[in-house]
Amino acid sequence: MKNMTKGRPLRLILSFALPLLLGNLLQQTYSLTDTAIVGRFLGPSALAAVGATSSVQFLVLGFAIGTCSGLGIPMAREFGANHLSGLRRNIYNAMFLMGGSALVLTAVSLFMTDQILRVLNIPPEIYTDTKAYISLIFLGIPATLLYNFSATVLRSIGDSKAPFAFLAMSAFLNILLDLFCVSVLKTGCAGTAAATAVSQAVSGAAGTFYIIKRYPLLHFEKNEKQLQPSLIRDLALMAYPMGLQFSITAIGSMVMQAANNALGSIYVSAMTAAARIKQFAMCPFDAIGSAVSTFVSQNDGADKGRRARDGLIIGARISISYGILIGLILIFCGRGLSRLFVSREETAILDASAKLLVANGAFYWLLAILNVCRPTVQSLGHTGRAMFAGVLEMIARTLACVFFVPLYGFGAICFTDPLAWIGAAAFVAVTARRELDAAAARSDSKLAPLYEKIGVAMPR
Repeated sequence: MKNMTKGRPLRLILSFALPLLLGNLLQQTYSLTDTAIVGRFLGPSALAAVGATSSVQFLVLGFAIGTCSGLGIPMAREFGANHLSGLRRNIYNAMFLMGGSALVLTAVSLFMTDQILRVLNIPPEIYTDTKAYISLIFLGIPATLLYNFSATVLRSIGDSKAPFAFLAMSAFLNILLDLFCVSVLKTGCAGTAAATAVSQAVSGAAGTFYIIKRYPLLHFEKNEKQLQPSLIRDLALMAYPMGLQFSITAIGSMVMQAANNALGSIYVSAMTAAARIKQFAMCPFDAIGSAVSTFVSQNDGADKGRRARDGLIIGARISISYGILIGLILIFCGRGLSRLFVSREETAILDASAKLLVANGAFYWLLAILNVCRPTVQSLGHTGRAMFAGVLEMIARTLACVFFVPLYGFGAICFTDPLAWIGAAAFVAVTARRELDAAAARSDSKLAPLYEKIGVAMPR
């Protein structure tokens, strides 16, 4: 456990973010390996089949992951306020909320598979492989929820090391299963999806067992094992808007992917390769954002608004510095990195992938602001405002695809994401700073009489 209401903010944020970063890098490493195995063993068509539905995976799995992240906010606040009974009640009721969500989300996704593929304009030559792959990904939704829920519980009490350990186990298992399914069983794209689902289920089960054995303070008392409709409603109002925020962002990505899929399999493969590299490059953003979010949640729950605000400022500086550095790497090394997934003979795919990475890399400093400020806004309980930022992204991507892709083709696709980041980053940055300034003022007003009594000026 890690109480983030005491100690140096920079050290706490970095020490909390490091295991998250290693976990994210590991997760993306096995995602990269997954893609590389498909591209190298099965060829460009299979690579396109795996990548053609990345936006809908983000839509469905992003909703699941976002919902779990939303549940972590009240848990972290209860822990920061040392309300352990309230923390346990939150966890108990959230378990049932997540169980029902897993059933509904899996059933709806499988039922809508063919309609989703038609909306995405999947090229006919890869349709069969794409359907097999995404169907198994949908079947693995409960496993994804299980892992992310256990990780959320652990992170809410300041433990970011255990989720990393379980993710490492999952990544190693996933790579072994990928190789076994593709090279030995010859199951093609479907085998890589099955490997992902199985490895997620194993890590989720391990995380749950670890919580039970390692943290007696999370064991439910008899009077805490009660379903409370009002609490479930409050948890849903916190969790689902955050899940929807992920999904709304993904809708814009689906529009962009549908526009790109219509350009042909060359550009589908190029976007697949570039997307894997972009996701890997974003890992530090996600780790820092999660660390800052937990820091702000715990300190806001402990009524330390000034300290919460300092955490955001420190996190933003770290994230922007990294964004500038990684942006330069994407600009100058993007083509070489794309060769992890595509052979040097596929020059058209490599050129297109490099073009997209250059356009995106120039704006990664802006993405840094978005990925730190948005979870901060969420951690303060303003999930509606965070969702509105997702709406801004969706609108920007949709307008770019409707008006510019028909005129400029793949060149417009390359700048669609940066256009989406501009408005969303500006909105959440202003919102996060304003809300934390207000929180600092509230906590100062409560401390002012104490400082006045002892005759010491309040720190500014």
